[in-house]
Amino acid sequence: MPPRICFILPCYEEEKALSHTLPRIKEKYTSLVEKKLISPESRILFVDDGSQDNTWKILSAASEKDPIILALKLSRNYGHQNALLAGITEAYHLDFDATITMDADLQDDMDALDEFIKKYLEGYQVVYGVRSDRSTDSFFKRETALAFYNMMRFFQVPLVYNHADYRLLGRPAVEALLAFPERNLFLRGIIPLLGFPSTEVFYKRQERIAGHTKYPLKKMIAFALNGITSFSIQPIRLITFGGFVVSLMSIGILFYALFQKMAGKTVSGWTSVIFSLWFLGGLVLLSLGVIGEYIGRIYLEVKSRPRFFIEQKKGKNFHEKTSSH
Repeated sequence: MPPRICFILPCYEEEKALSHTLPRIKEKYTSLVEKKLISPESRILFVDDGSQDNTWKILSAASEKDPIILALKLSRNYGHQNALLAGITEAYHLDFDATITMDADLQDDMDALDEFIKKYLEGYQVVYGVRSDRSTDSFFKRETALAFYNMMRFFQVPLVYNHADYRLLGRPAVEALLAFPERNLFLRGIIPLLGFPSTEVFYKRQERIAGHTKYPLKKMIAFALNGITSFSIQPIRLITFGGFVVSLMSIGILFYALFQKMAGKTVSGWTSVIFSLWFLGGLVLLSLGVIGEYIGRIYLEVKSRPRFFIEQKKGKNFHEKTSSH
């Protein structure tokens, strides 16, 4: 019997894109059912991450009209990673065999879904959607993405290169994922830690069909910092190494100062003193900032606040009620 798949699409102010996305995903759903790759009991789950536009109105109407459409409304904007987790959690509670997460802006190539499911049927519990090229990206986007992956590799964060959040997770992998209690989610790093049989499907990312990107530079930097501090203590070790190097340098400066003193040229050291003050001051502030990031993460984890609240559920499979996780 074909597997029951839940397709999960997080949305944040995607009213312009949904008029294209809804018919396209339903068309693909029908195609997969006709090919007997998925069960007719599979569903498409949209997660509204606190949108302020008409996104929820559109999703709510679609779920009432079509039984294959499910919709979740989060009580506010919790961020892309938490929206994904909300969808995955609900899919798990509804006993789906596997989940496939993808963007709602049609940039993730839906034609790759056939291969995703075939890999799952071969026994893989994790299937990563990996971009085959970045020709559709701007120069800035391409270079910052390259810098992101290189930085993650340097800090030894487990990542699949050129993989975002287009992936399939079998039920055992979902169950293992939900055992991770952390509040600072970085799913791209957590999934490789699960250890289940995995493979990759390559696809070409499309142009955004409508609307604008929800990941400007500021959010990209915050996302990268979250990934590094969640999975690596390398920055702390770099601070230790930097302190060791500066200590060695200070010994050299001490001998230099003594030599200048004995030679009667102490006034000439003004440049080196100013440089040392600025260098050490900057190093101290940077070190405090890095340590503060880690302490802030610990602070948020210790409080163990709910990662999201669900305000509404729409669809045949749901009993509407407010819940938290």
